[in-house]
Amino acid sequence: MGLLKTLFRPNSEKHEQRGDDCVRASDWGMAKLAYEAALDALEKGAPGDAESKVRIHEKLNGSMEALSREHVQTAEELVESGYDDDARELLELALDLTRDTALQTDIKNRLLGVERFTSMAIQPDTTESEPLPLVDEQEDAEGSDVETFMALCGALPKDIGSAYVSYGPYFRAGYLALNKGDFEFAADALSRAMEGNPSPASFIPLELATALLNLHRLNEARGLLETFLEHHPDALPGYQVLCEVFWEMGAFDLAEALLESCPEELQNSLAYVLLRGESLSHAGRPSEAAAFYQTFMQEYGRHDAVLKALAGSYETLGDLEKARDLYIEIMNQCRSCHTRVDPLVQRKFADISFDLGEQSKTVLESYLSLAQEDPSNRPLYFNRISQIYASMGNEEEARRFSEFARQAGEG
Repeated sequence: MGLLKTLFRPNSEKHEQRGDDCVRASDWGMAKLAYEAALDALEKGAPGDAESKVRIHEKLNGSMEALSREHVQTAEELVESGYDDDARELLELALDLTRDTALQTDIKNRLLGVERFTSMAIQPDTTESEPLPLVDEQEDAEGSDVETFMALCGALPKDIGSAYVSYGPYFRAGYLALNKGDFEFAADALSRAMEGNPSPASFIPLELATALLNLHRLNEARGLLETFLEHHPDALPGYQVLCEVFWEMGAFDLAEALLESCPEELQNSLAYVLLRGESLSHAGRPSEAAAFYQTFMQEYGRHDAVLKALAGSYETLGDLEKARDLYIEIMNQCRSCHTRVDPLVQRKFADISFDLGEQSKTVLESYLSLAQEDPSNRPLYFNRISQIYASMGNEEEARRFSEFARQAGEG
């Protein structure tokens, strides 16, 4: 055993030292990987060294907790900027990492709240619109509605969530309608809520403007948002929604001027970087968006959300090889951290590779995985799998998946 310690202990210490260096640099993800490697090396070389195991386990747990909180903070910024899928993925990862029960509860509430933005994308059937029902100030909402409303408010910063709860039943009804995509009802109810809460510091105009934006009542939304930002110049969601108004109006120069006027502390946030790049892309300036993303990563390091945005810019520019390479980098990073690969990223990689004529085993496995994770698009995936098998000379599998594609299309 003494000889084994002599041979293997230094390798464990090397990994542990690397983890300590990462902690000092606040690189919690790499610290986690280093401490896991240290434990693995220790288990192989000196399984009886209980003292070192306890010490490294404590460091590993600390890095996991810090990484979890970092993911929560990043997810909050992404939610503010409207990047719901990325935020949900980070929150799910944060929940897996933490053992802090209070943080687990907070993350679960935030996960419920993320549905706010995704549900807004669902347009209701308004072929037979019904009159707006009045909200009875004396009646309590249905229990399920109250739970949903409180969950949504719980996902917001505490001071804002508390304010939302205080705005009364008209606001609650309008806010829930906004989440369900019933923008006509939301606009009416939120307008009534504003009448009952006339303070210029209220956050109600932000939600009302969001409803009006979806109703394409752009000038009204713009006026509300410009006044809102006068009172809340540090509220990034206000800039997000006003940018969307300007994009819809085709006023890309106004969006650019608005973003340049943001306070410096906002301009240093990830959410701002993504918003600024998206605005450049909407303005038909993908090369500038790509340069902007690259400059940010040179200074602050590579980040999956920025890498995805940069890959999108390369796709717009027609540089598919660079886009594919970035998607590969994102997938490799996920695998190195033992996290789930975003199906959208995997599909981007597979489709671009296929379009470039690459019909390899790696692309084949990607489509097989996508067929499980994204069943609504199975006909396409099965067809691609069939074509790849045919290019490999495996006619039997090619025919089999061609039949799967036909059956999936009929289903």
